[in-house]
Amino acid sequence: MVLLGWSVLWLLLPLGSRAQKLPTRDEELFQMQIRDKAFFHDSSVIPDGAEISSYLFRDTPKRYFFVVEEDNTPLSVTVTPCDAPLEWRLGLQELPEDGSGQSSGDPEPLEQQRQQMTHEEGTELFSYKGNAVESFASSSSPAGLYQLELLSTEKDTHFKVYATTPPAPPQPYPELPYDPRVDVTSLGRTTVTLAWKPSPTASLLNQPIQYCVVINKEHNFKSLCAAEAKLGADDAFMMVPKPGLDFSPFDFAHFGFPPDHLGKERSFLAKASPKLGRPVHPRPKADLQKVCIGSKNIFTVSDLKPDTQHYFDVFVVNTNTNMSTAYVGTFARTQGEAKQKTLELKDGKVTDVFVKRKGAKLLRFAPVSSHQKVTFFIHSCLDAVQVQVRRDGKLLLSQNVEGIRQFQLRGKPKAKYLVRLKGNKKGAAVLKILATTRPGKQSFPSLPEDTRIKAFDRLRTCSSATVAWLGTQERNKFCIYRKEVDDSYSEDQKKREQNQCLGPDTRPRSEKVLCKYFHSQNLQKAVTTETVGGLRPGKSYLLDIYVIGHGGHSVKYQSKVVKTRRLC
Repeated sequence: MVLLGWSVLWLLLPLGSRAQKLPTRDEELFQMQIRDKAFFHDSSVIPDGAEISSYLFRDTPKRYFFVVEEDNTPLSVTVTPCDAPLEWRLGLQELPEDGSGQSSGDPEPLEQQRQQMTHEEGTELFSYKGNAVESFASSSSPAGLYQLELLSTEKDTHFKVYATTPPAPPQPYPELPYDPRVDVTSLGRTTVTLAWKPSPTASLLNQPIQYCVVINKEHNFKSLCAAEAKLGADDAFMMVPKPGLDFSPFDFAHFGFPPDHLGKERSFLAKASPKLGRPVHPRPKADLQKVCIGSKNIFTVSDLKPDTQHYFDVFVVNTNTNMSTAYVGTFARTQGEAKQKTLELKDGKVTDVFVKRKGAKLLRFAPVSSHQKVTFFIHSCLDAVQVQVRRDGKLLLSQNVEGIRQFQLRGKPKAKYLVRLKGNKKGAAVLKILATTRPGKQSFPSLPEDTRIKAFDRLRTCSSATVAWLGTQERNKFCIYRKEVDDSYSEDQKKREQNQCLGPDTRPRSEKVLCKYFHSQNLQKAVTTETVGGLRPGKSYLLDIYVIGHGGHSVKYQSKVVKTRRLC
């Protein structure tokens, strides 16, 4: 299979069998072609087996074209959004007939050919909208002209594209371990120690890797280029690309940026008047740090601000290909001063809270208006935590909370509420807490009292398992995910390793079974069942059900491990 640029394709189509095949995976030949900048100018090339970087102006679509010359060709296309969500789709058109003009005497005009093919209705193979790294993969793709179209409706942004067909380099993106979480192993006033399991890319595939740690105070990132985009407009987009790895010189030519001077004259970028699109203005630096630490999988972040929430992400980078994969990030609040600080809860706003082992946190809620009731939603993501609530000094509630709980208390004019969270002896606690005087507008989805998943043993087969769970009177969206696990995967291990506050966006797309809406006005009938198919005989599977509220927050039911029958 050969990947060709759009303008290159139209120039080469009349040549028939004498058409030059490029770009190639041959490194020496590819770099020679790169040096011929006139050949690449104003073309949309996706090199086979190489990741390219490019830029999108808001509401201005960008298209790439490439040709698959033979039927039944395996094909993989991966798009990595950076800094903003993308809408992208992959389509297929049949190749036009040979326009050599032997029968008519004269070749068909080039522009007429282009318009004829552009206006033809193609077949859409895949589409996606969001900011996650997403891929299209097919083990047997037909021959034809493939078009990749990308659009950003939010703001100017950049992205990466990787496309390949065999024989491709093995595992261009580094692999993640079985448990891809980043753990907080130590917490101080200005330091946080992180640890994660090593990538199999180094140990099993013997490929060189390094880990990069990103620290910020806003949120976790889904890709390394998304984090780099926050460093500034010119730091991520204007870096000189490495030939053969992420080279895309035609993009810079479109915007009037000479490739030979990129990175040398930063002030030029703010003054330049690009030939196409909008002027590029430098953005202020984000409060973000990026540190690459080599191959070690333990790292202590220092010089942090005390009593401050920080988000930590780890990315494993293949140093041969410069391509990266994101671990599941985490967050933690550094310890405060000796005098314990009381956090203020805003009415109707979810607050993330970290409580160290055997530690305690105080939270204050002071409604600004008169109220009849106060509702507290507390989601303990890991182990149980003790919760005490006082109103004007009087103890109203004292309970241990595991999972998600809702408490509704009687209100009082001008009352102030003090919430004390105390961690247990097992380990640190991560919580999400919401206090509101308007429970009808809360961000958490409503939950039944019993959030267990029931598996029907008699309905088990060699390839499926049937489960049921309870719903509520409020209409909610439920999503089911499955993951194959070892037979030794116990209930204790399941409880210990899973952070219930991590939503379905942290799960691979391949683990998703389905999503459905469900509710019932009669709570006695608020139960639904689903059969999870496509399982392997005699294997154990971890089943998770997420309920997603109107505010976008998700809550996971208690995980369930089921095992298919070995013989049927």
